[in-house]
Amino acid sequence: MNLTKEYLTGKNWVKAMQDTPDIGQLQINVTSQVTSYPIENAQISISYTGVPESTLEQLQTDSSGQTEVVDLQTPPLEYSLNPDSQQQPYSEYTLNIKAPGYEDISISGAEILPGVKAIQNVEMRPTDGSTNQEVFVIPAHTLYGEYPPKIAEDEIKPIQETGEIVLSRVVIPEYIVVHDGSPRDTTAKDYYVKYKDYIKNVASSEIYATWPENTIRANVLAIMSFTLNRVYTEWYRNKGYDFTITSSTAFDHKWIPERNIYDTISRIVDELFTNYLSRPNVRQPILTQYCDGKRVTCPNWMTQWGSKALGDQGYSAIEILRYYYGSDMYINIAEEISGIPISWPGYALDIGARGDKVRQIQEELDVISDAYPAIPSVNADGVYGPATAEAVREFQSVFGLDPTGIIDYSTWYKISEVYVGVSRIAELR
Repeated sequence: MNLTKEYLTGKNWVKAMQDTPDIGQLQINVTSQVTSYPIENAQISISYTGVPESTLEQLQTDSSGQTEVVDLQTPPLEYSLNPDSQQQPYSEYTLNIKAPGYEDISISGAEILPGVKAIQNVEMRPTDGSTNQEVFVIPAHTLYGEYPPKIAEDEIKPIQETGEIVLSRVVIPEYIVVHDGSPRDTTAKDYYVKYKDYIKNVASSEIYATWPENTIRANVLAIMSFTLNRVYTEWYRNKGYDFTITSSTAFDHKWIPERNIYDTISRIVDELFTNYLSRPNVRQPILTQYCDGKRVTCPNWMTQWGSKALGDQGYSAIEILRYYYGSDMYINIAEEISGIPISWPGYALDIGARGDKVRQIQEELDVISDAYPAIPSVNADGVYGPATAEAVREFQSVFGLDPTGIIDYSTWYKISEVYVGVSRIAELR
C-alpha cells in the first residue's frame, strides 16, 4: 500500500506504524531567545501529529534546559534505507512547550527516524503578557516530499576586478542570514542563524540520519562548501539582497525554522565545520551542487541516494565526493573562524596538561557553569586536574558530545560557542 502524506497524518497512520514499529529517540533542549540561558521546568507534551488528543509523553526540563531522552515509535528502518520505498520513513510528532514568563510554542511535524536520537532545540521568547502561541509546522523531508530541483549554476564563480569577491580568504562565519523563501520573495522572513546550526538543519532536512557515517560526512562537506561559496562570493549581496542564502531548493538548500536535528549529523558537523571542498588553484570553496538521484537526475553532481549506496560499499567521504565531482576535489580547512575567542591549540587537552590554553578553557567553563549549574565550577589555575576533567565531562554530556573528559577539537569549539553566547548577555547586564 502506498501511504500518502495525508494518510500518514491521521489515526490510520498511527495504527499502521504501531503494527510494524521501530524505535527512535527524542530529547528537547529549551533556552531563552534573549539570554541563551537554559529554561528549567519547561513543560512539554508530545502527541502524534494529526491526533492531538493522544498525549504520549509529558516531560519537564532540568536545570540544563533538557528533557530526558524518550523512546518514540517510528516506521521500519528499511524505509529510510531503500531508495525505492514509497512509505514515509519517519514518524511525525507534535510538541507543545510551555514555561512561566515565556510565550507558548507548538511544533507540529517533528520527524523521528528509527535508531537515532532526534534533538529538538527550542528558543522561547519572553511573554509580553498576552496569550500568544508561536506555531511551527515542519514540512516533509526533501527526500520524501515534492520540492523544486536545483537550478544549475557554475561551480566556480568568476572573480572580477569590480569587487564581486569581497573576502580575501575563506572565513567560517559565526552567523549567516537565511532568507526563508526564493530570492525575489519580499514577504519571506530573514533569520540570523549560527553557521553550524544552519548546516545541521540543512543536513537533517536533506539526507536521512540513518545513512552510513561516511555518506553523512560527504553530504555535510558538500553542504558546507556550497554555503561557504555563497559567503565568500557575497553572491546575494552583490545582487542587491540583504541575506547570505535562501531556503529555496531551486536556488540553495532546504532550511526549516525550528526543525529537529539528529545526533548522528550533529556530531559530524561539530567535527568538520571548518572544512570545505577545493580544486587546485581555486581560492573559493566549490559550489557543490547535488540532487536526490531518484526523482531528479543531475550528471556530474553528487546524488544523495547514490552517495548512500557508495557509503554502504565502504567508500570514504572523499572517495564518494571524488566519484561524483572528479579526482581533483580536495578537502580544505578555513583559515579563520569568526566569533571564537582563541583557536584550537592543535592537540587534545587531558589530565596533566598545563598552561594558558588550559587556563583559557577553565575560565570559559566557569562562566558557562553560571548558566548551566549542572556543570561544576572550576578554578582557573592552568592545571588540567580531575576537577577540570569532571567539568568537561559534564559539559560534553549536556551538549551531546562523547563524555570523555578530554578537550578534543569538537569540545574546544563547542565550549567556545556556548561561552560566547552566555558571556555576551552577561556583559550587557
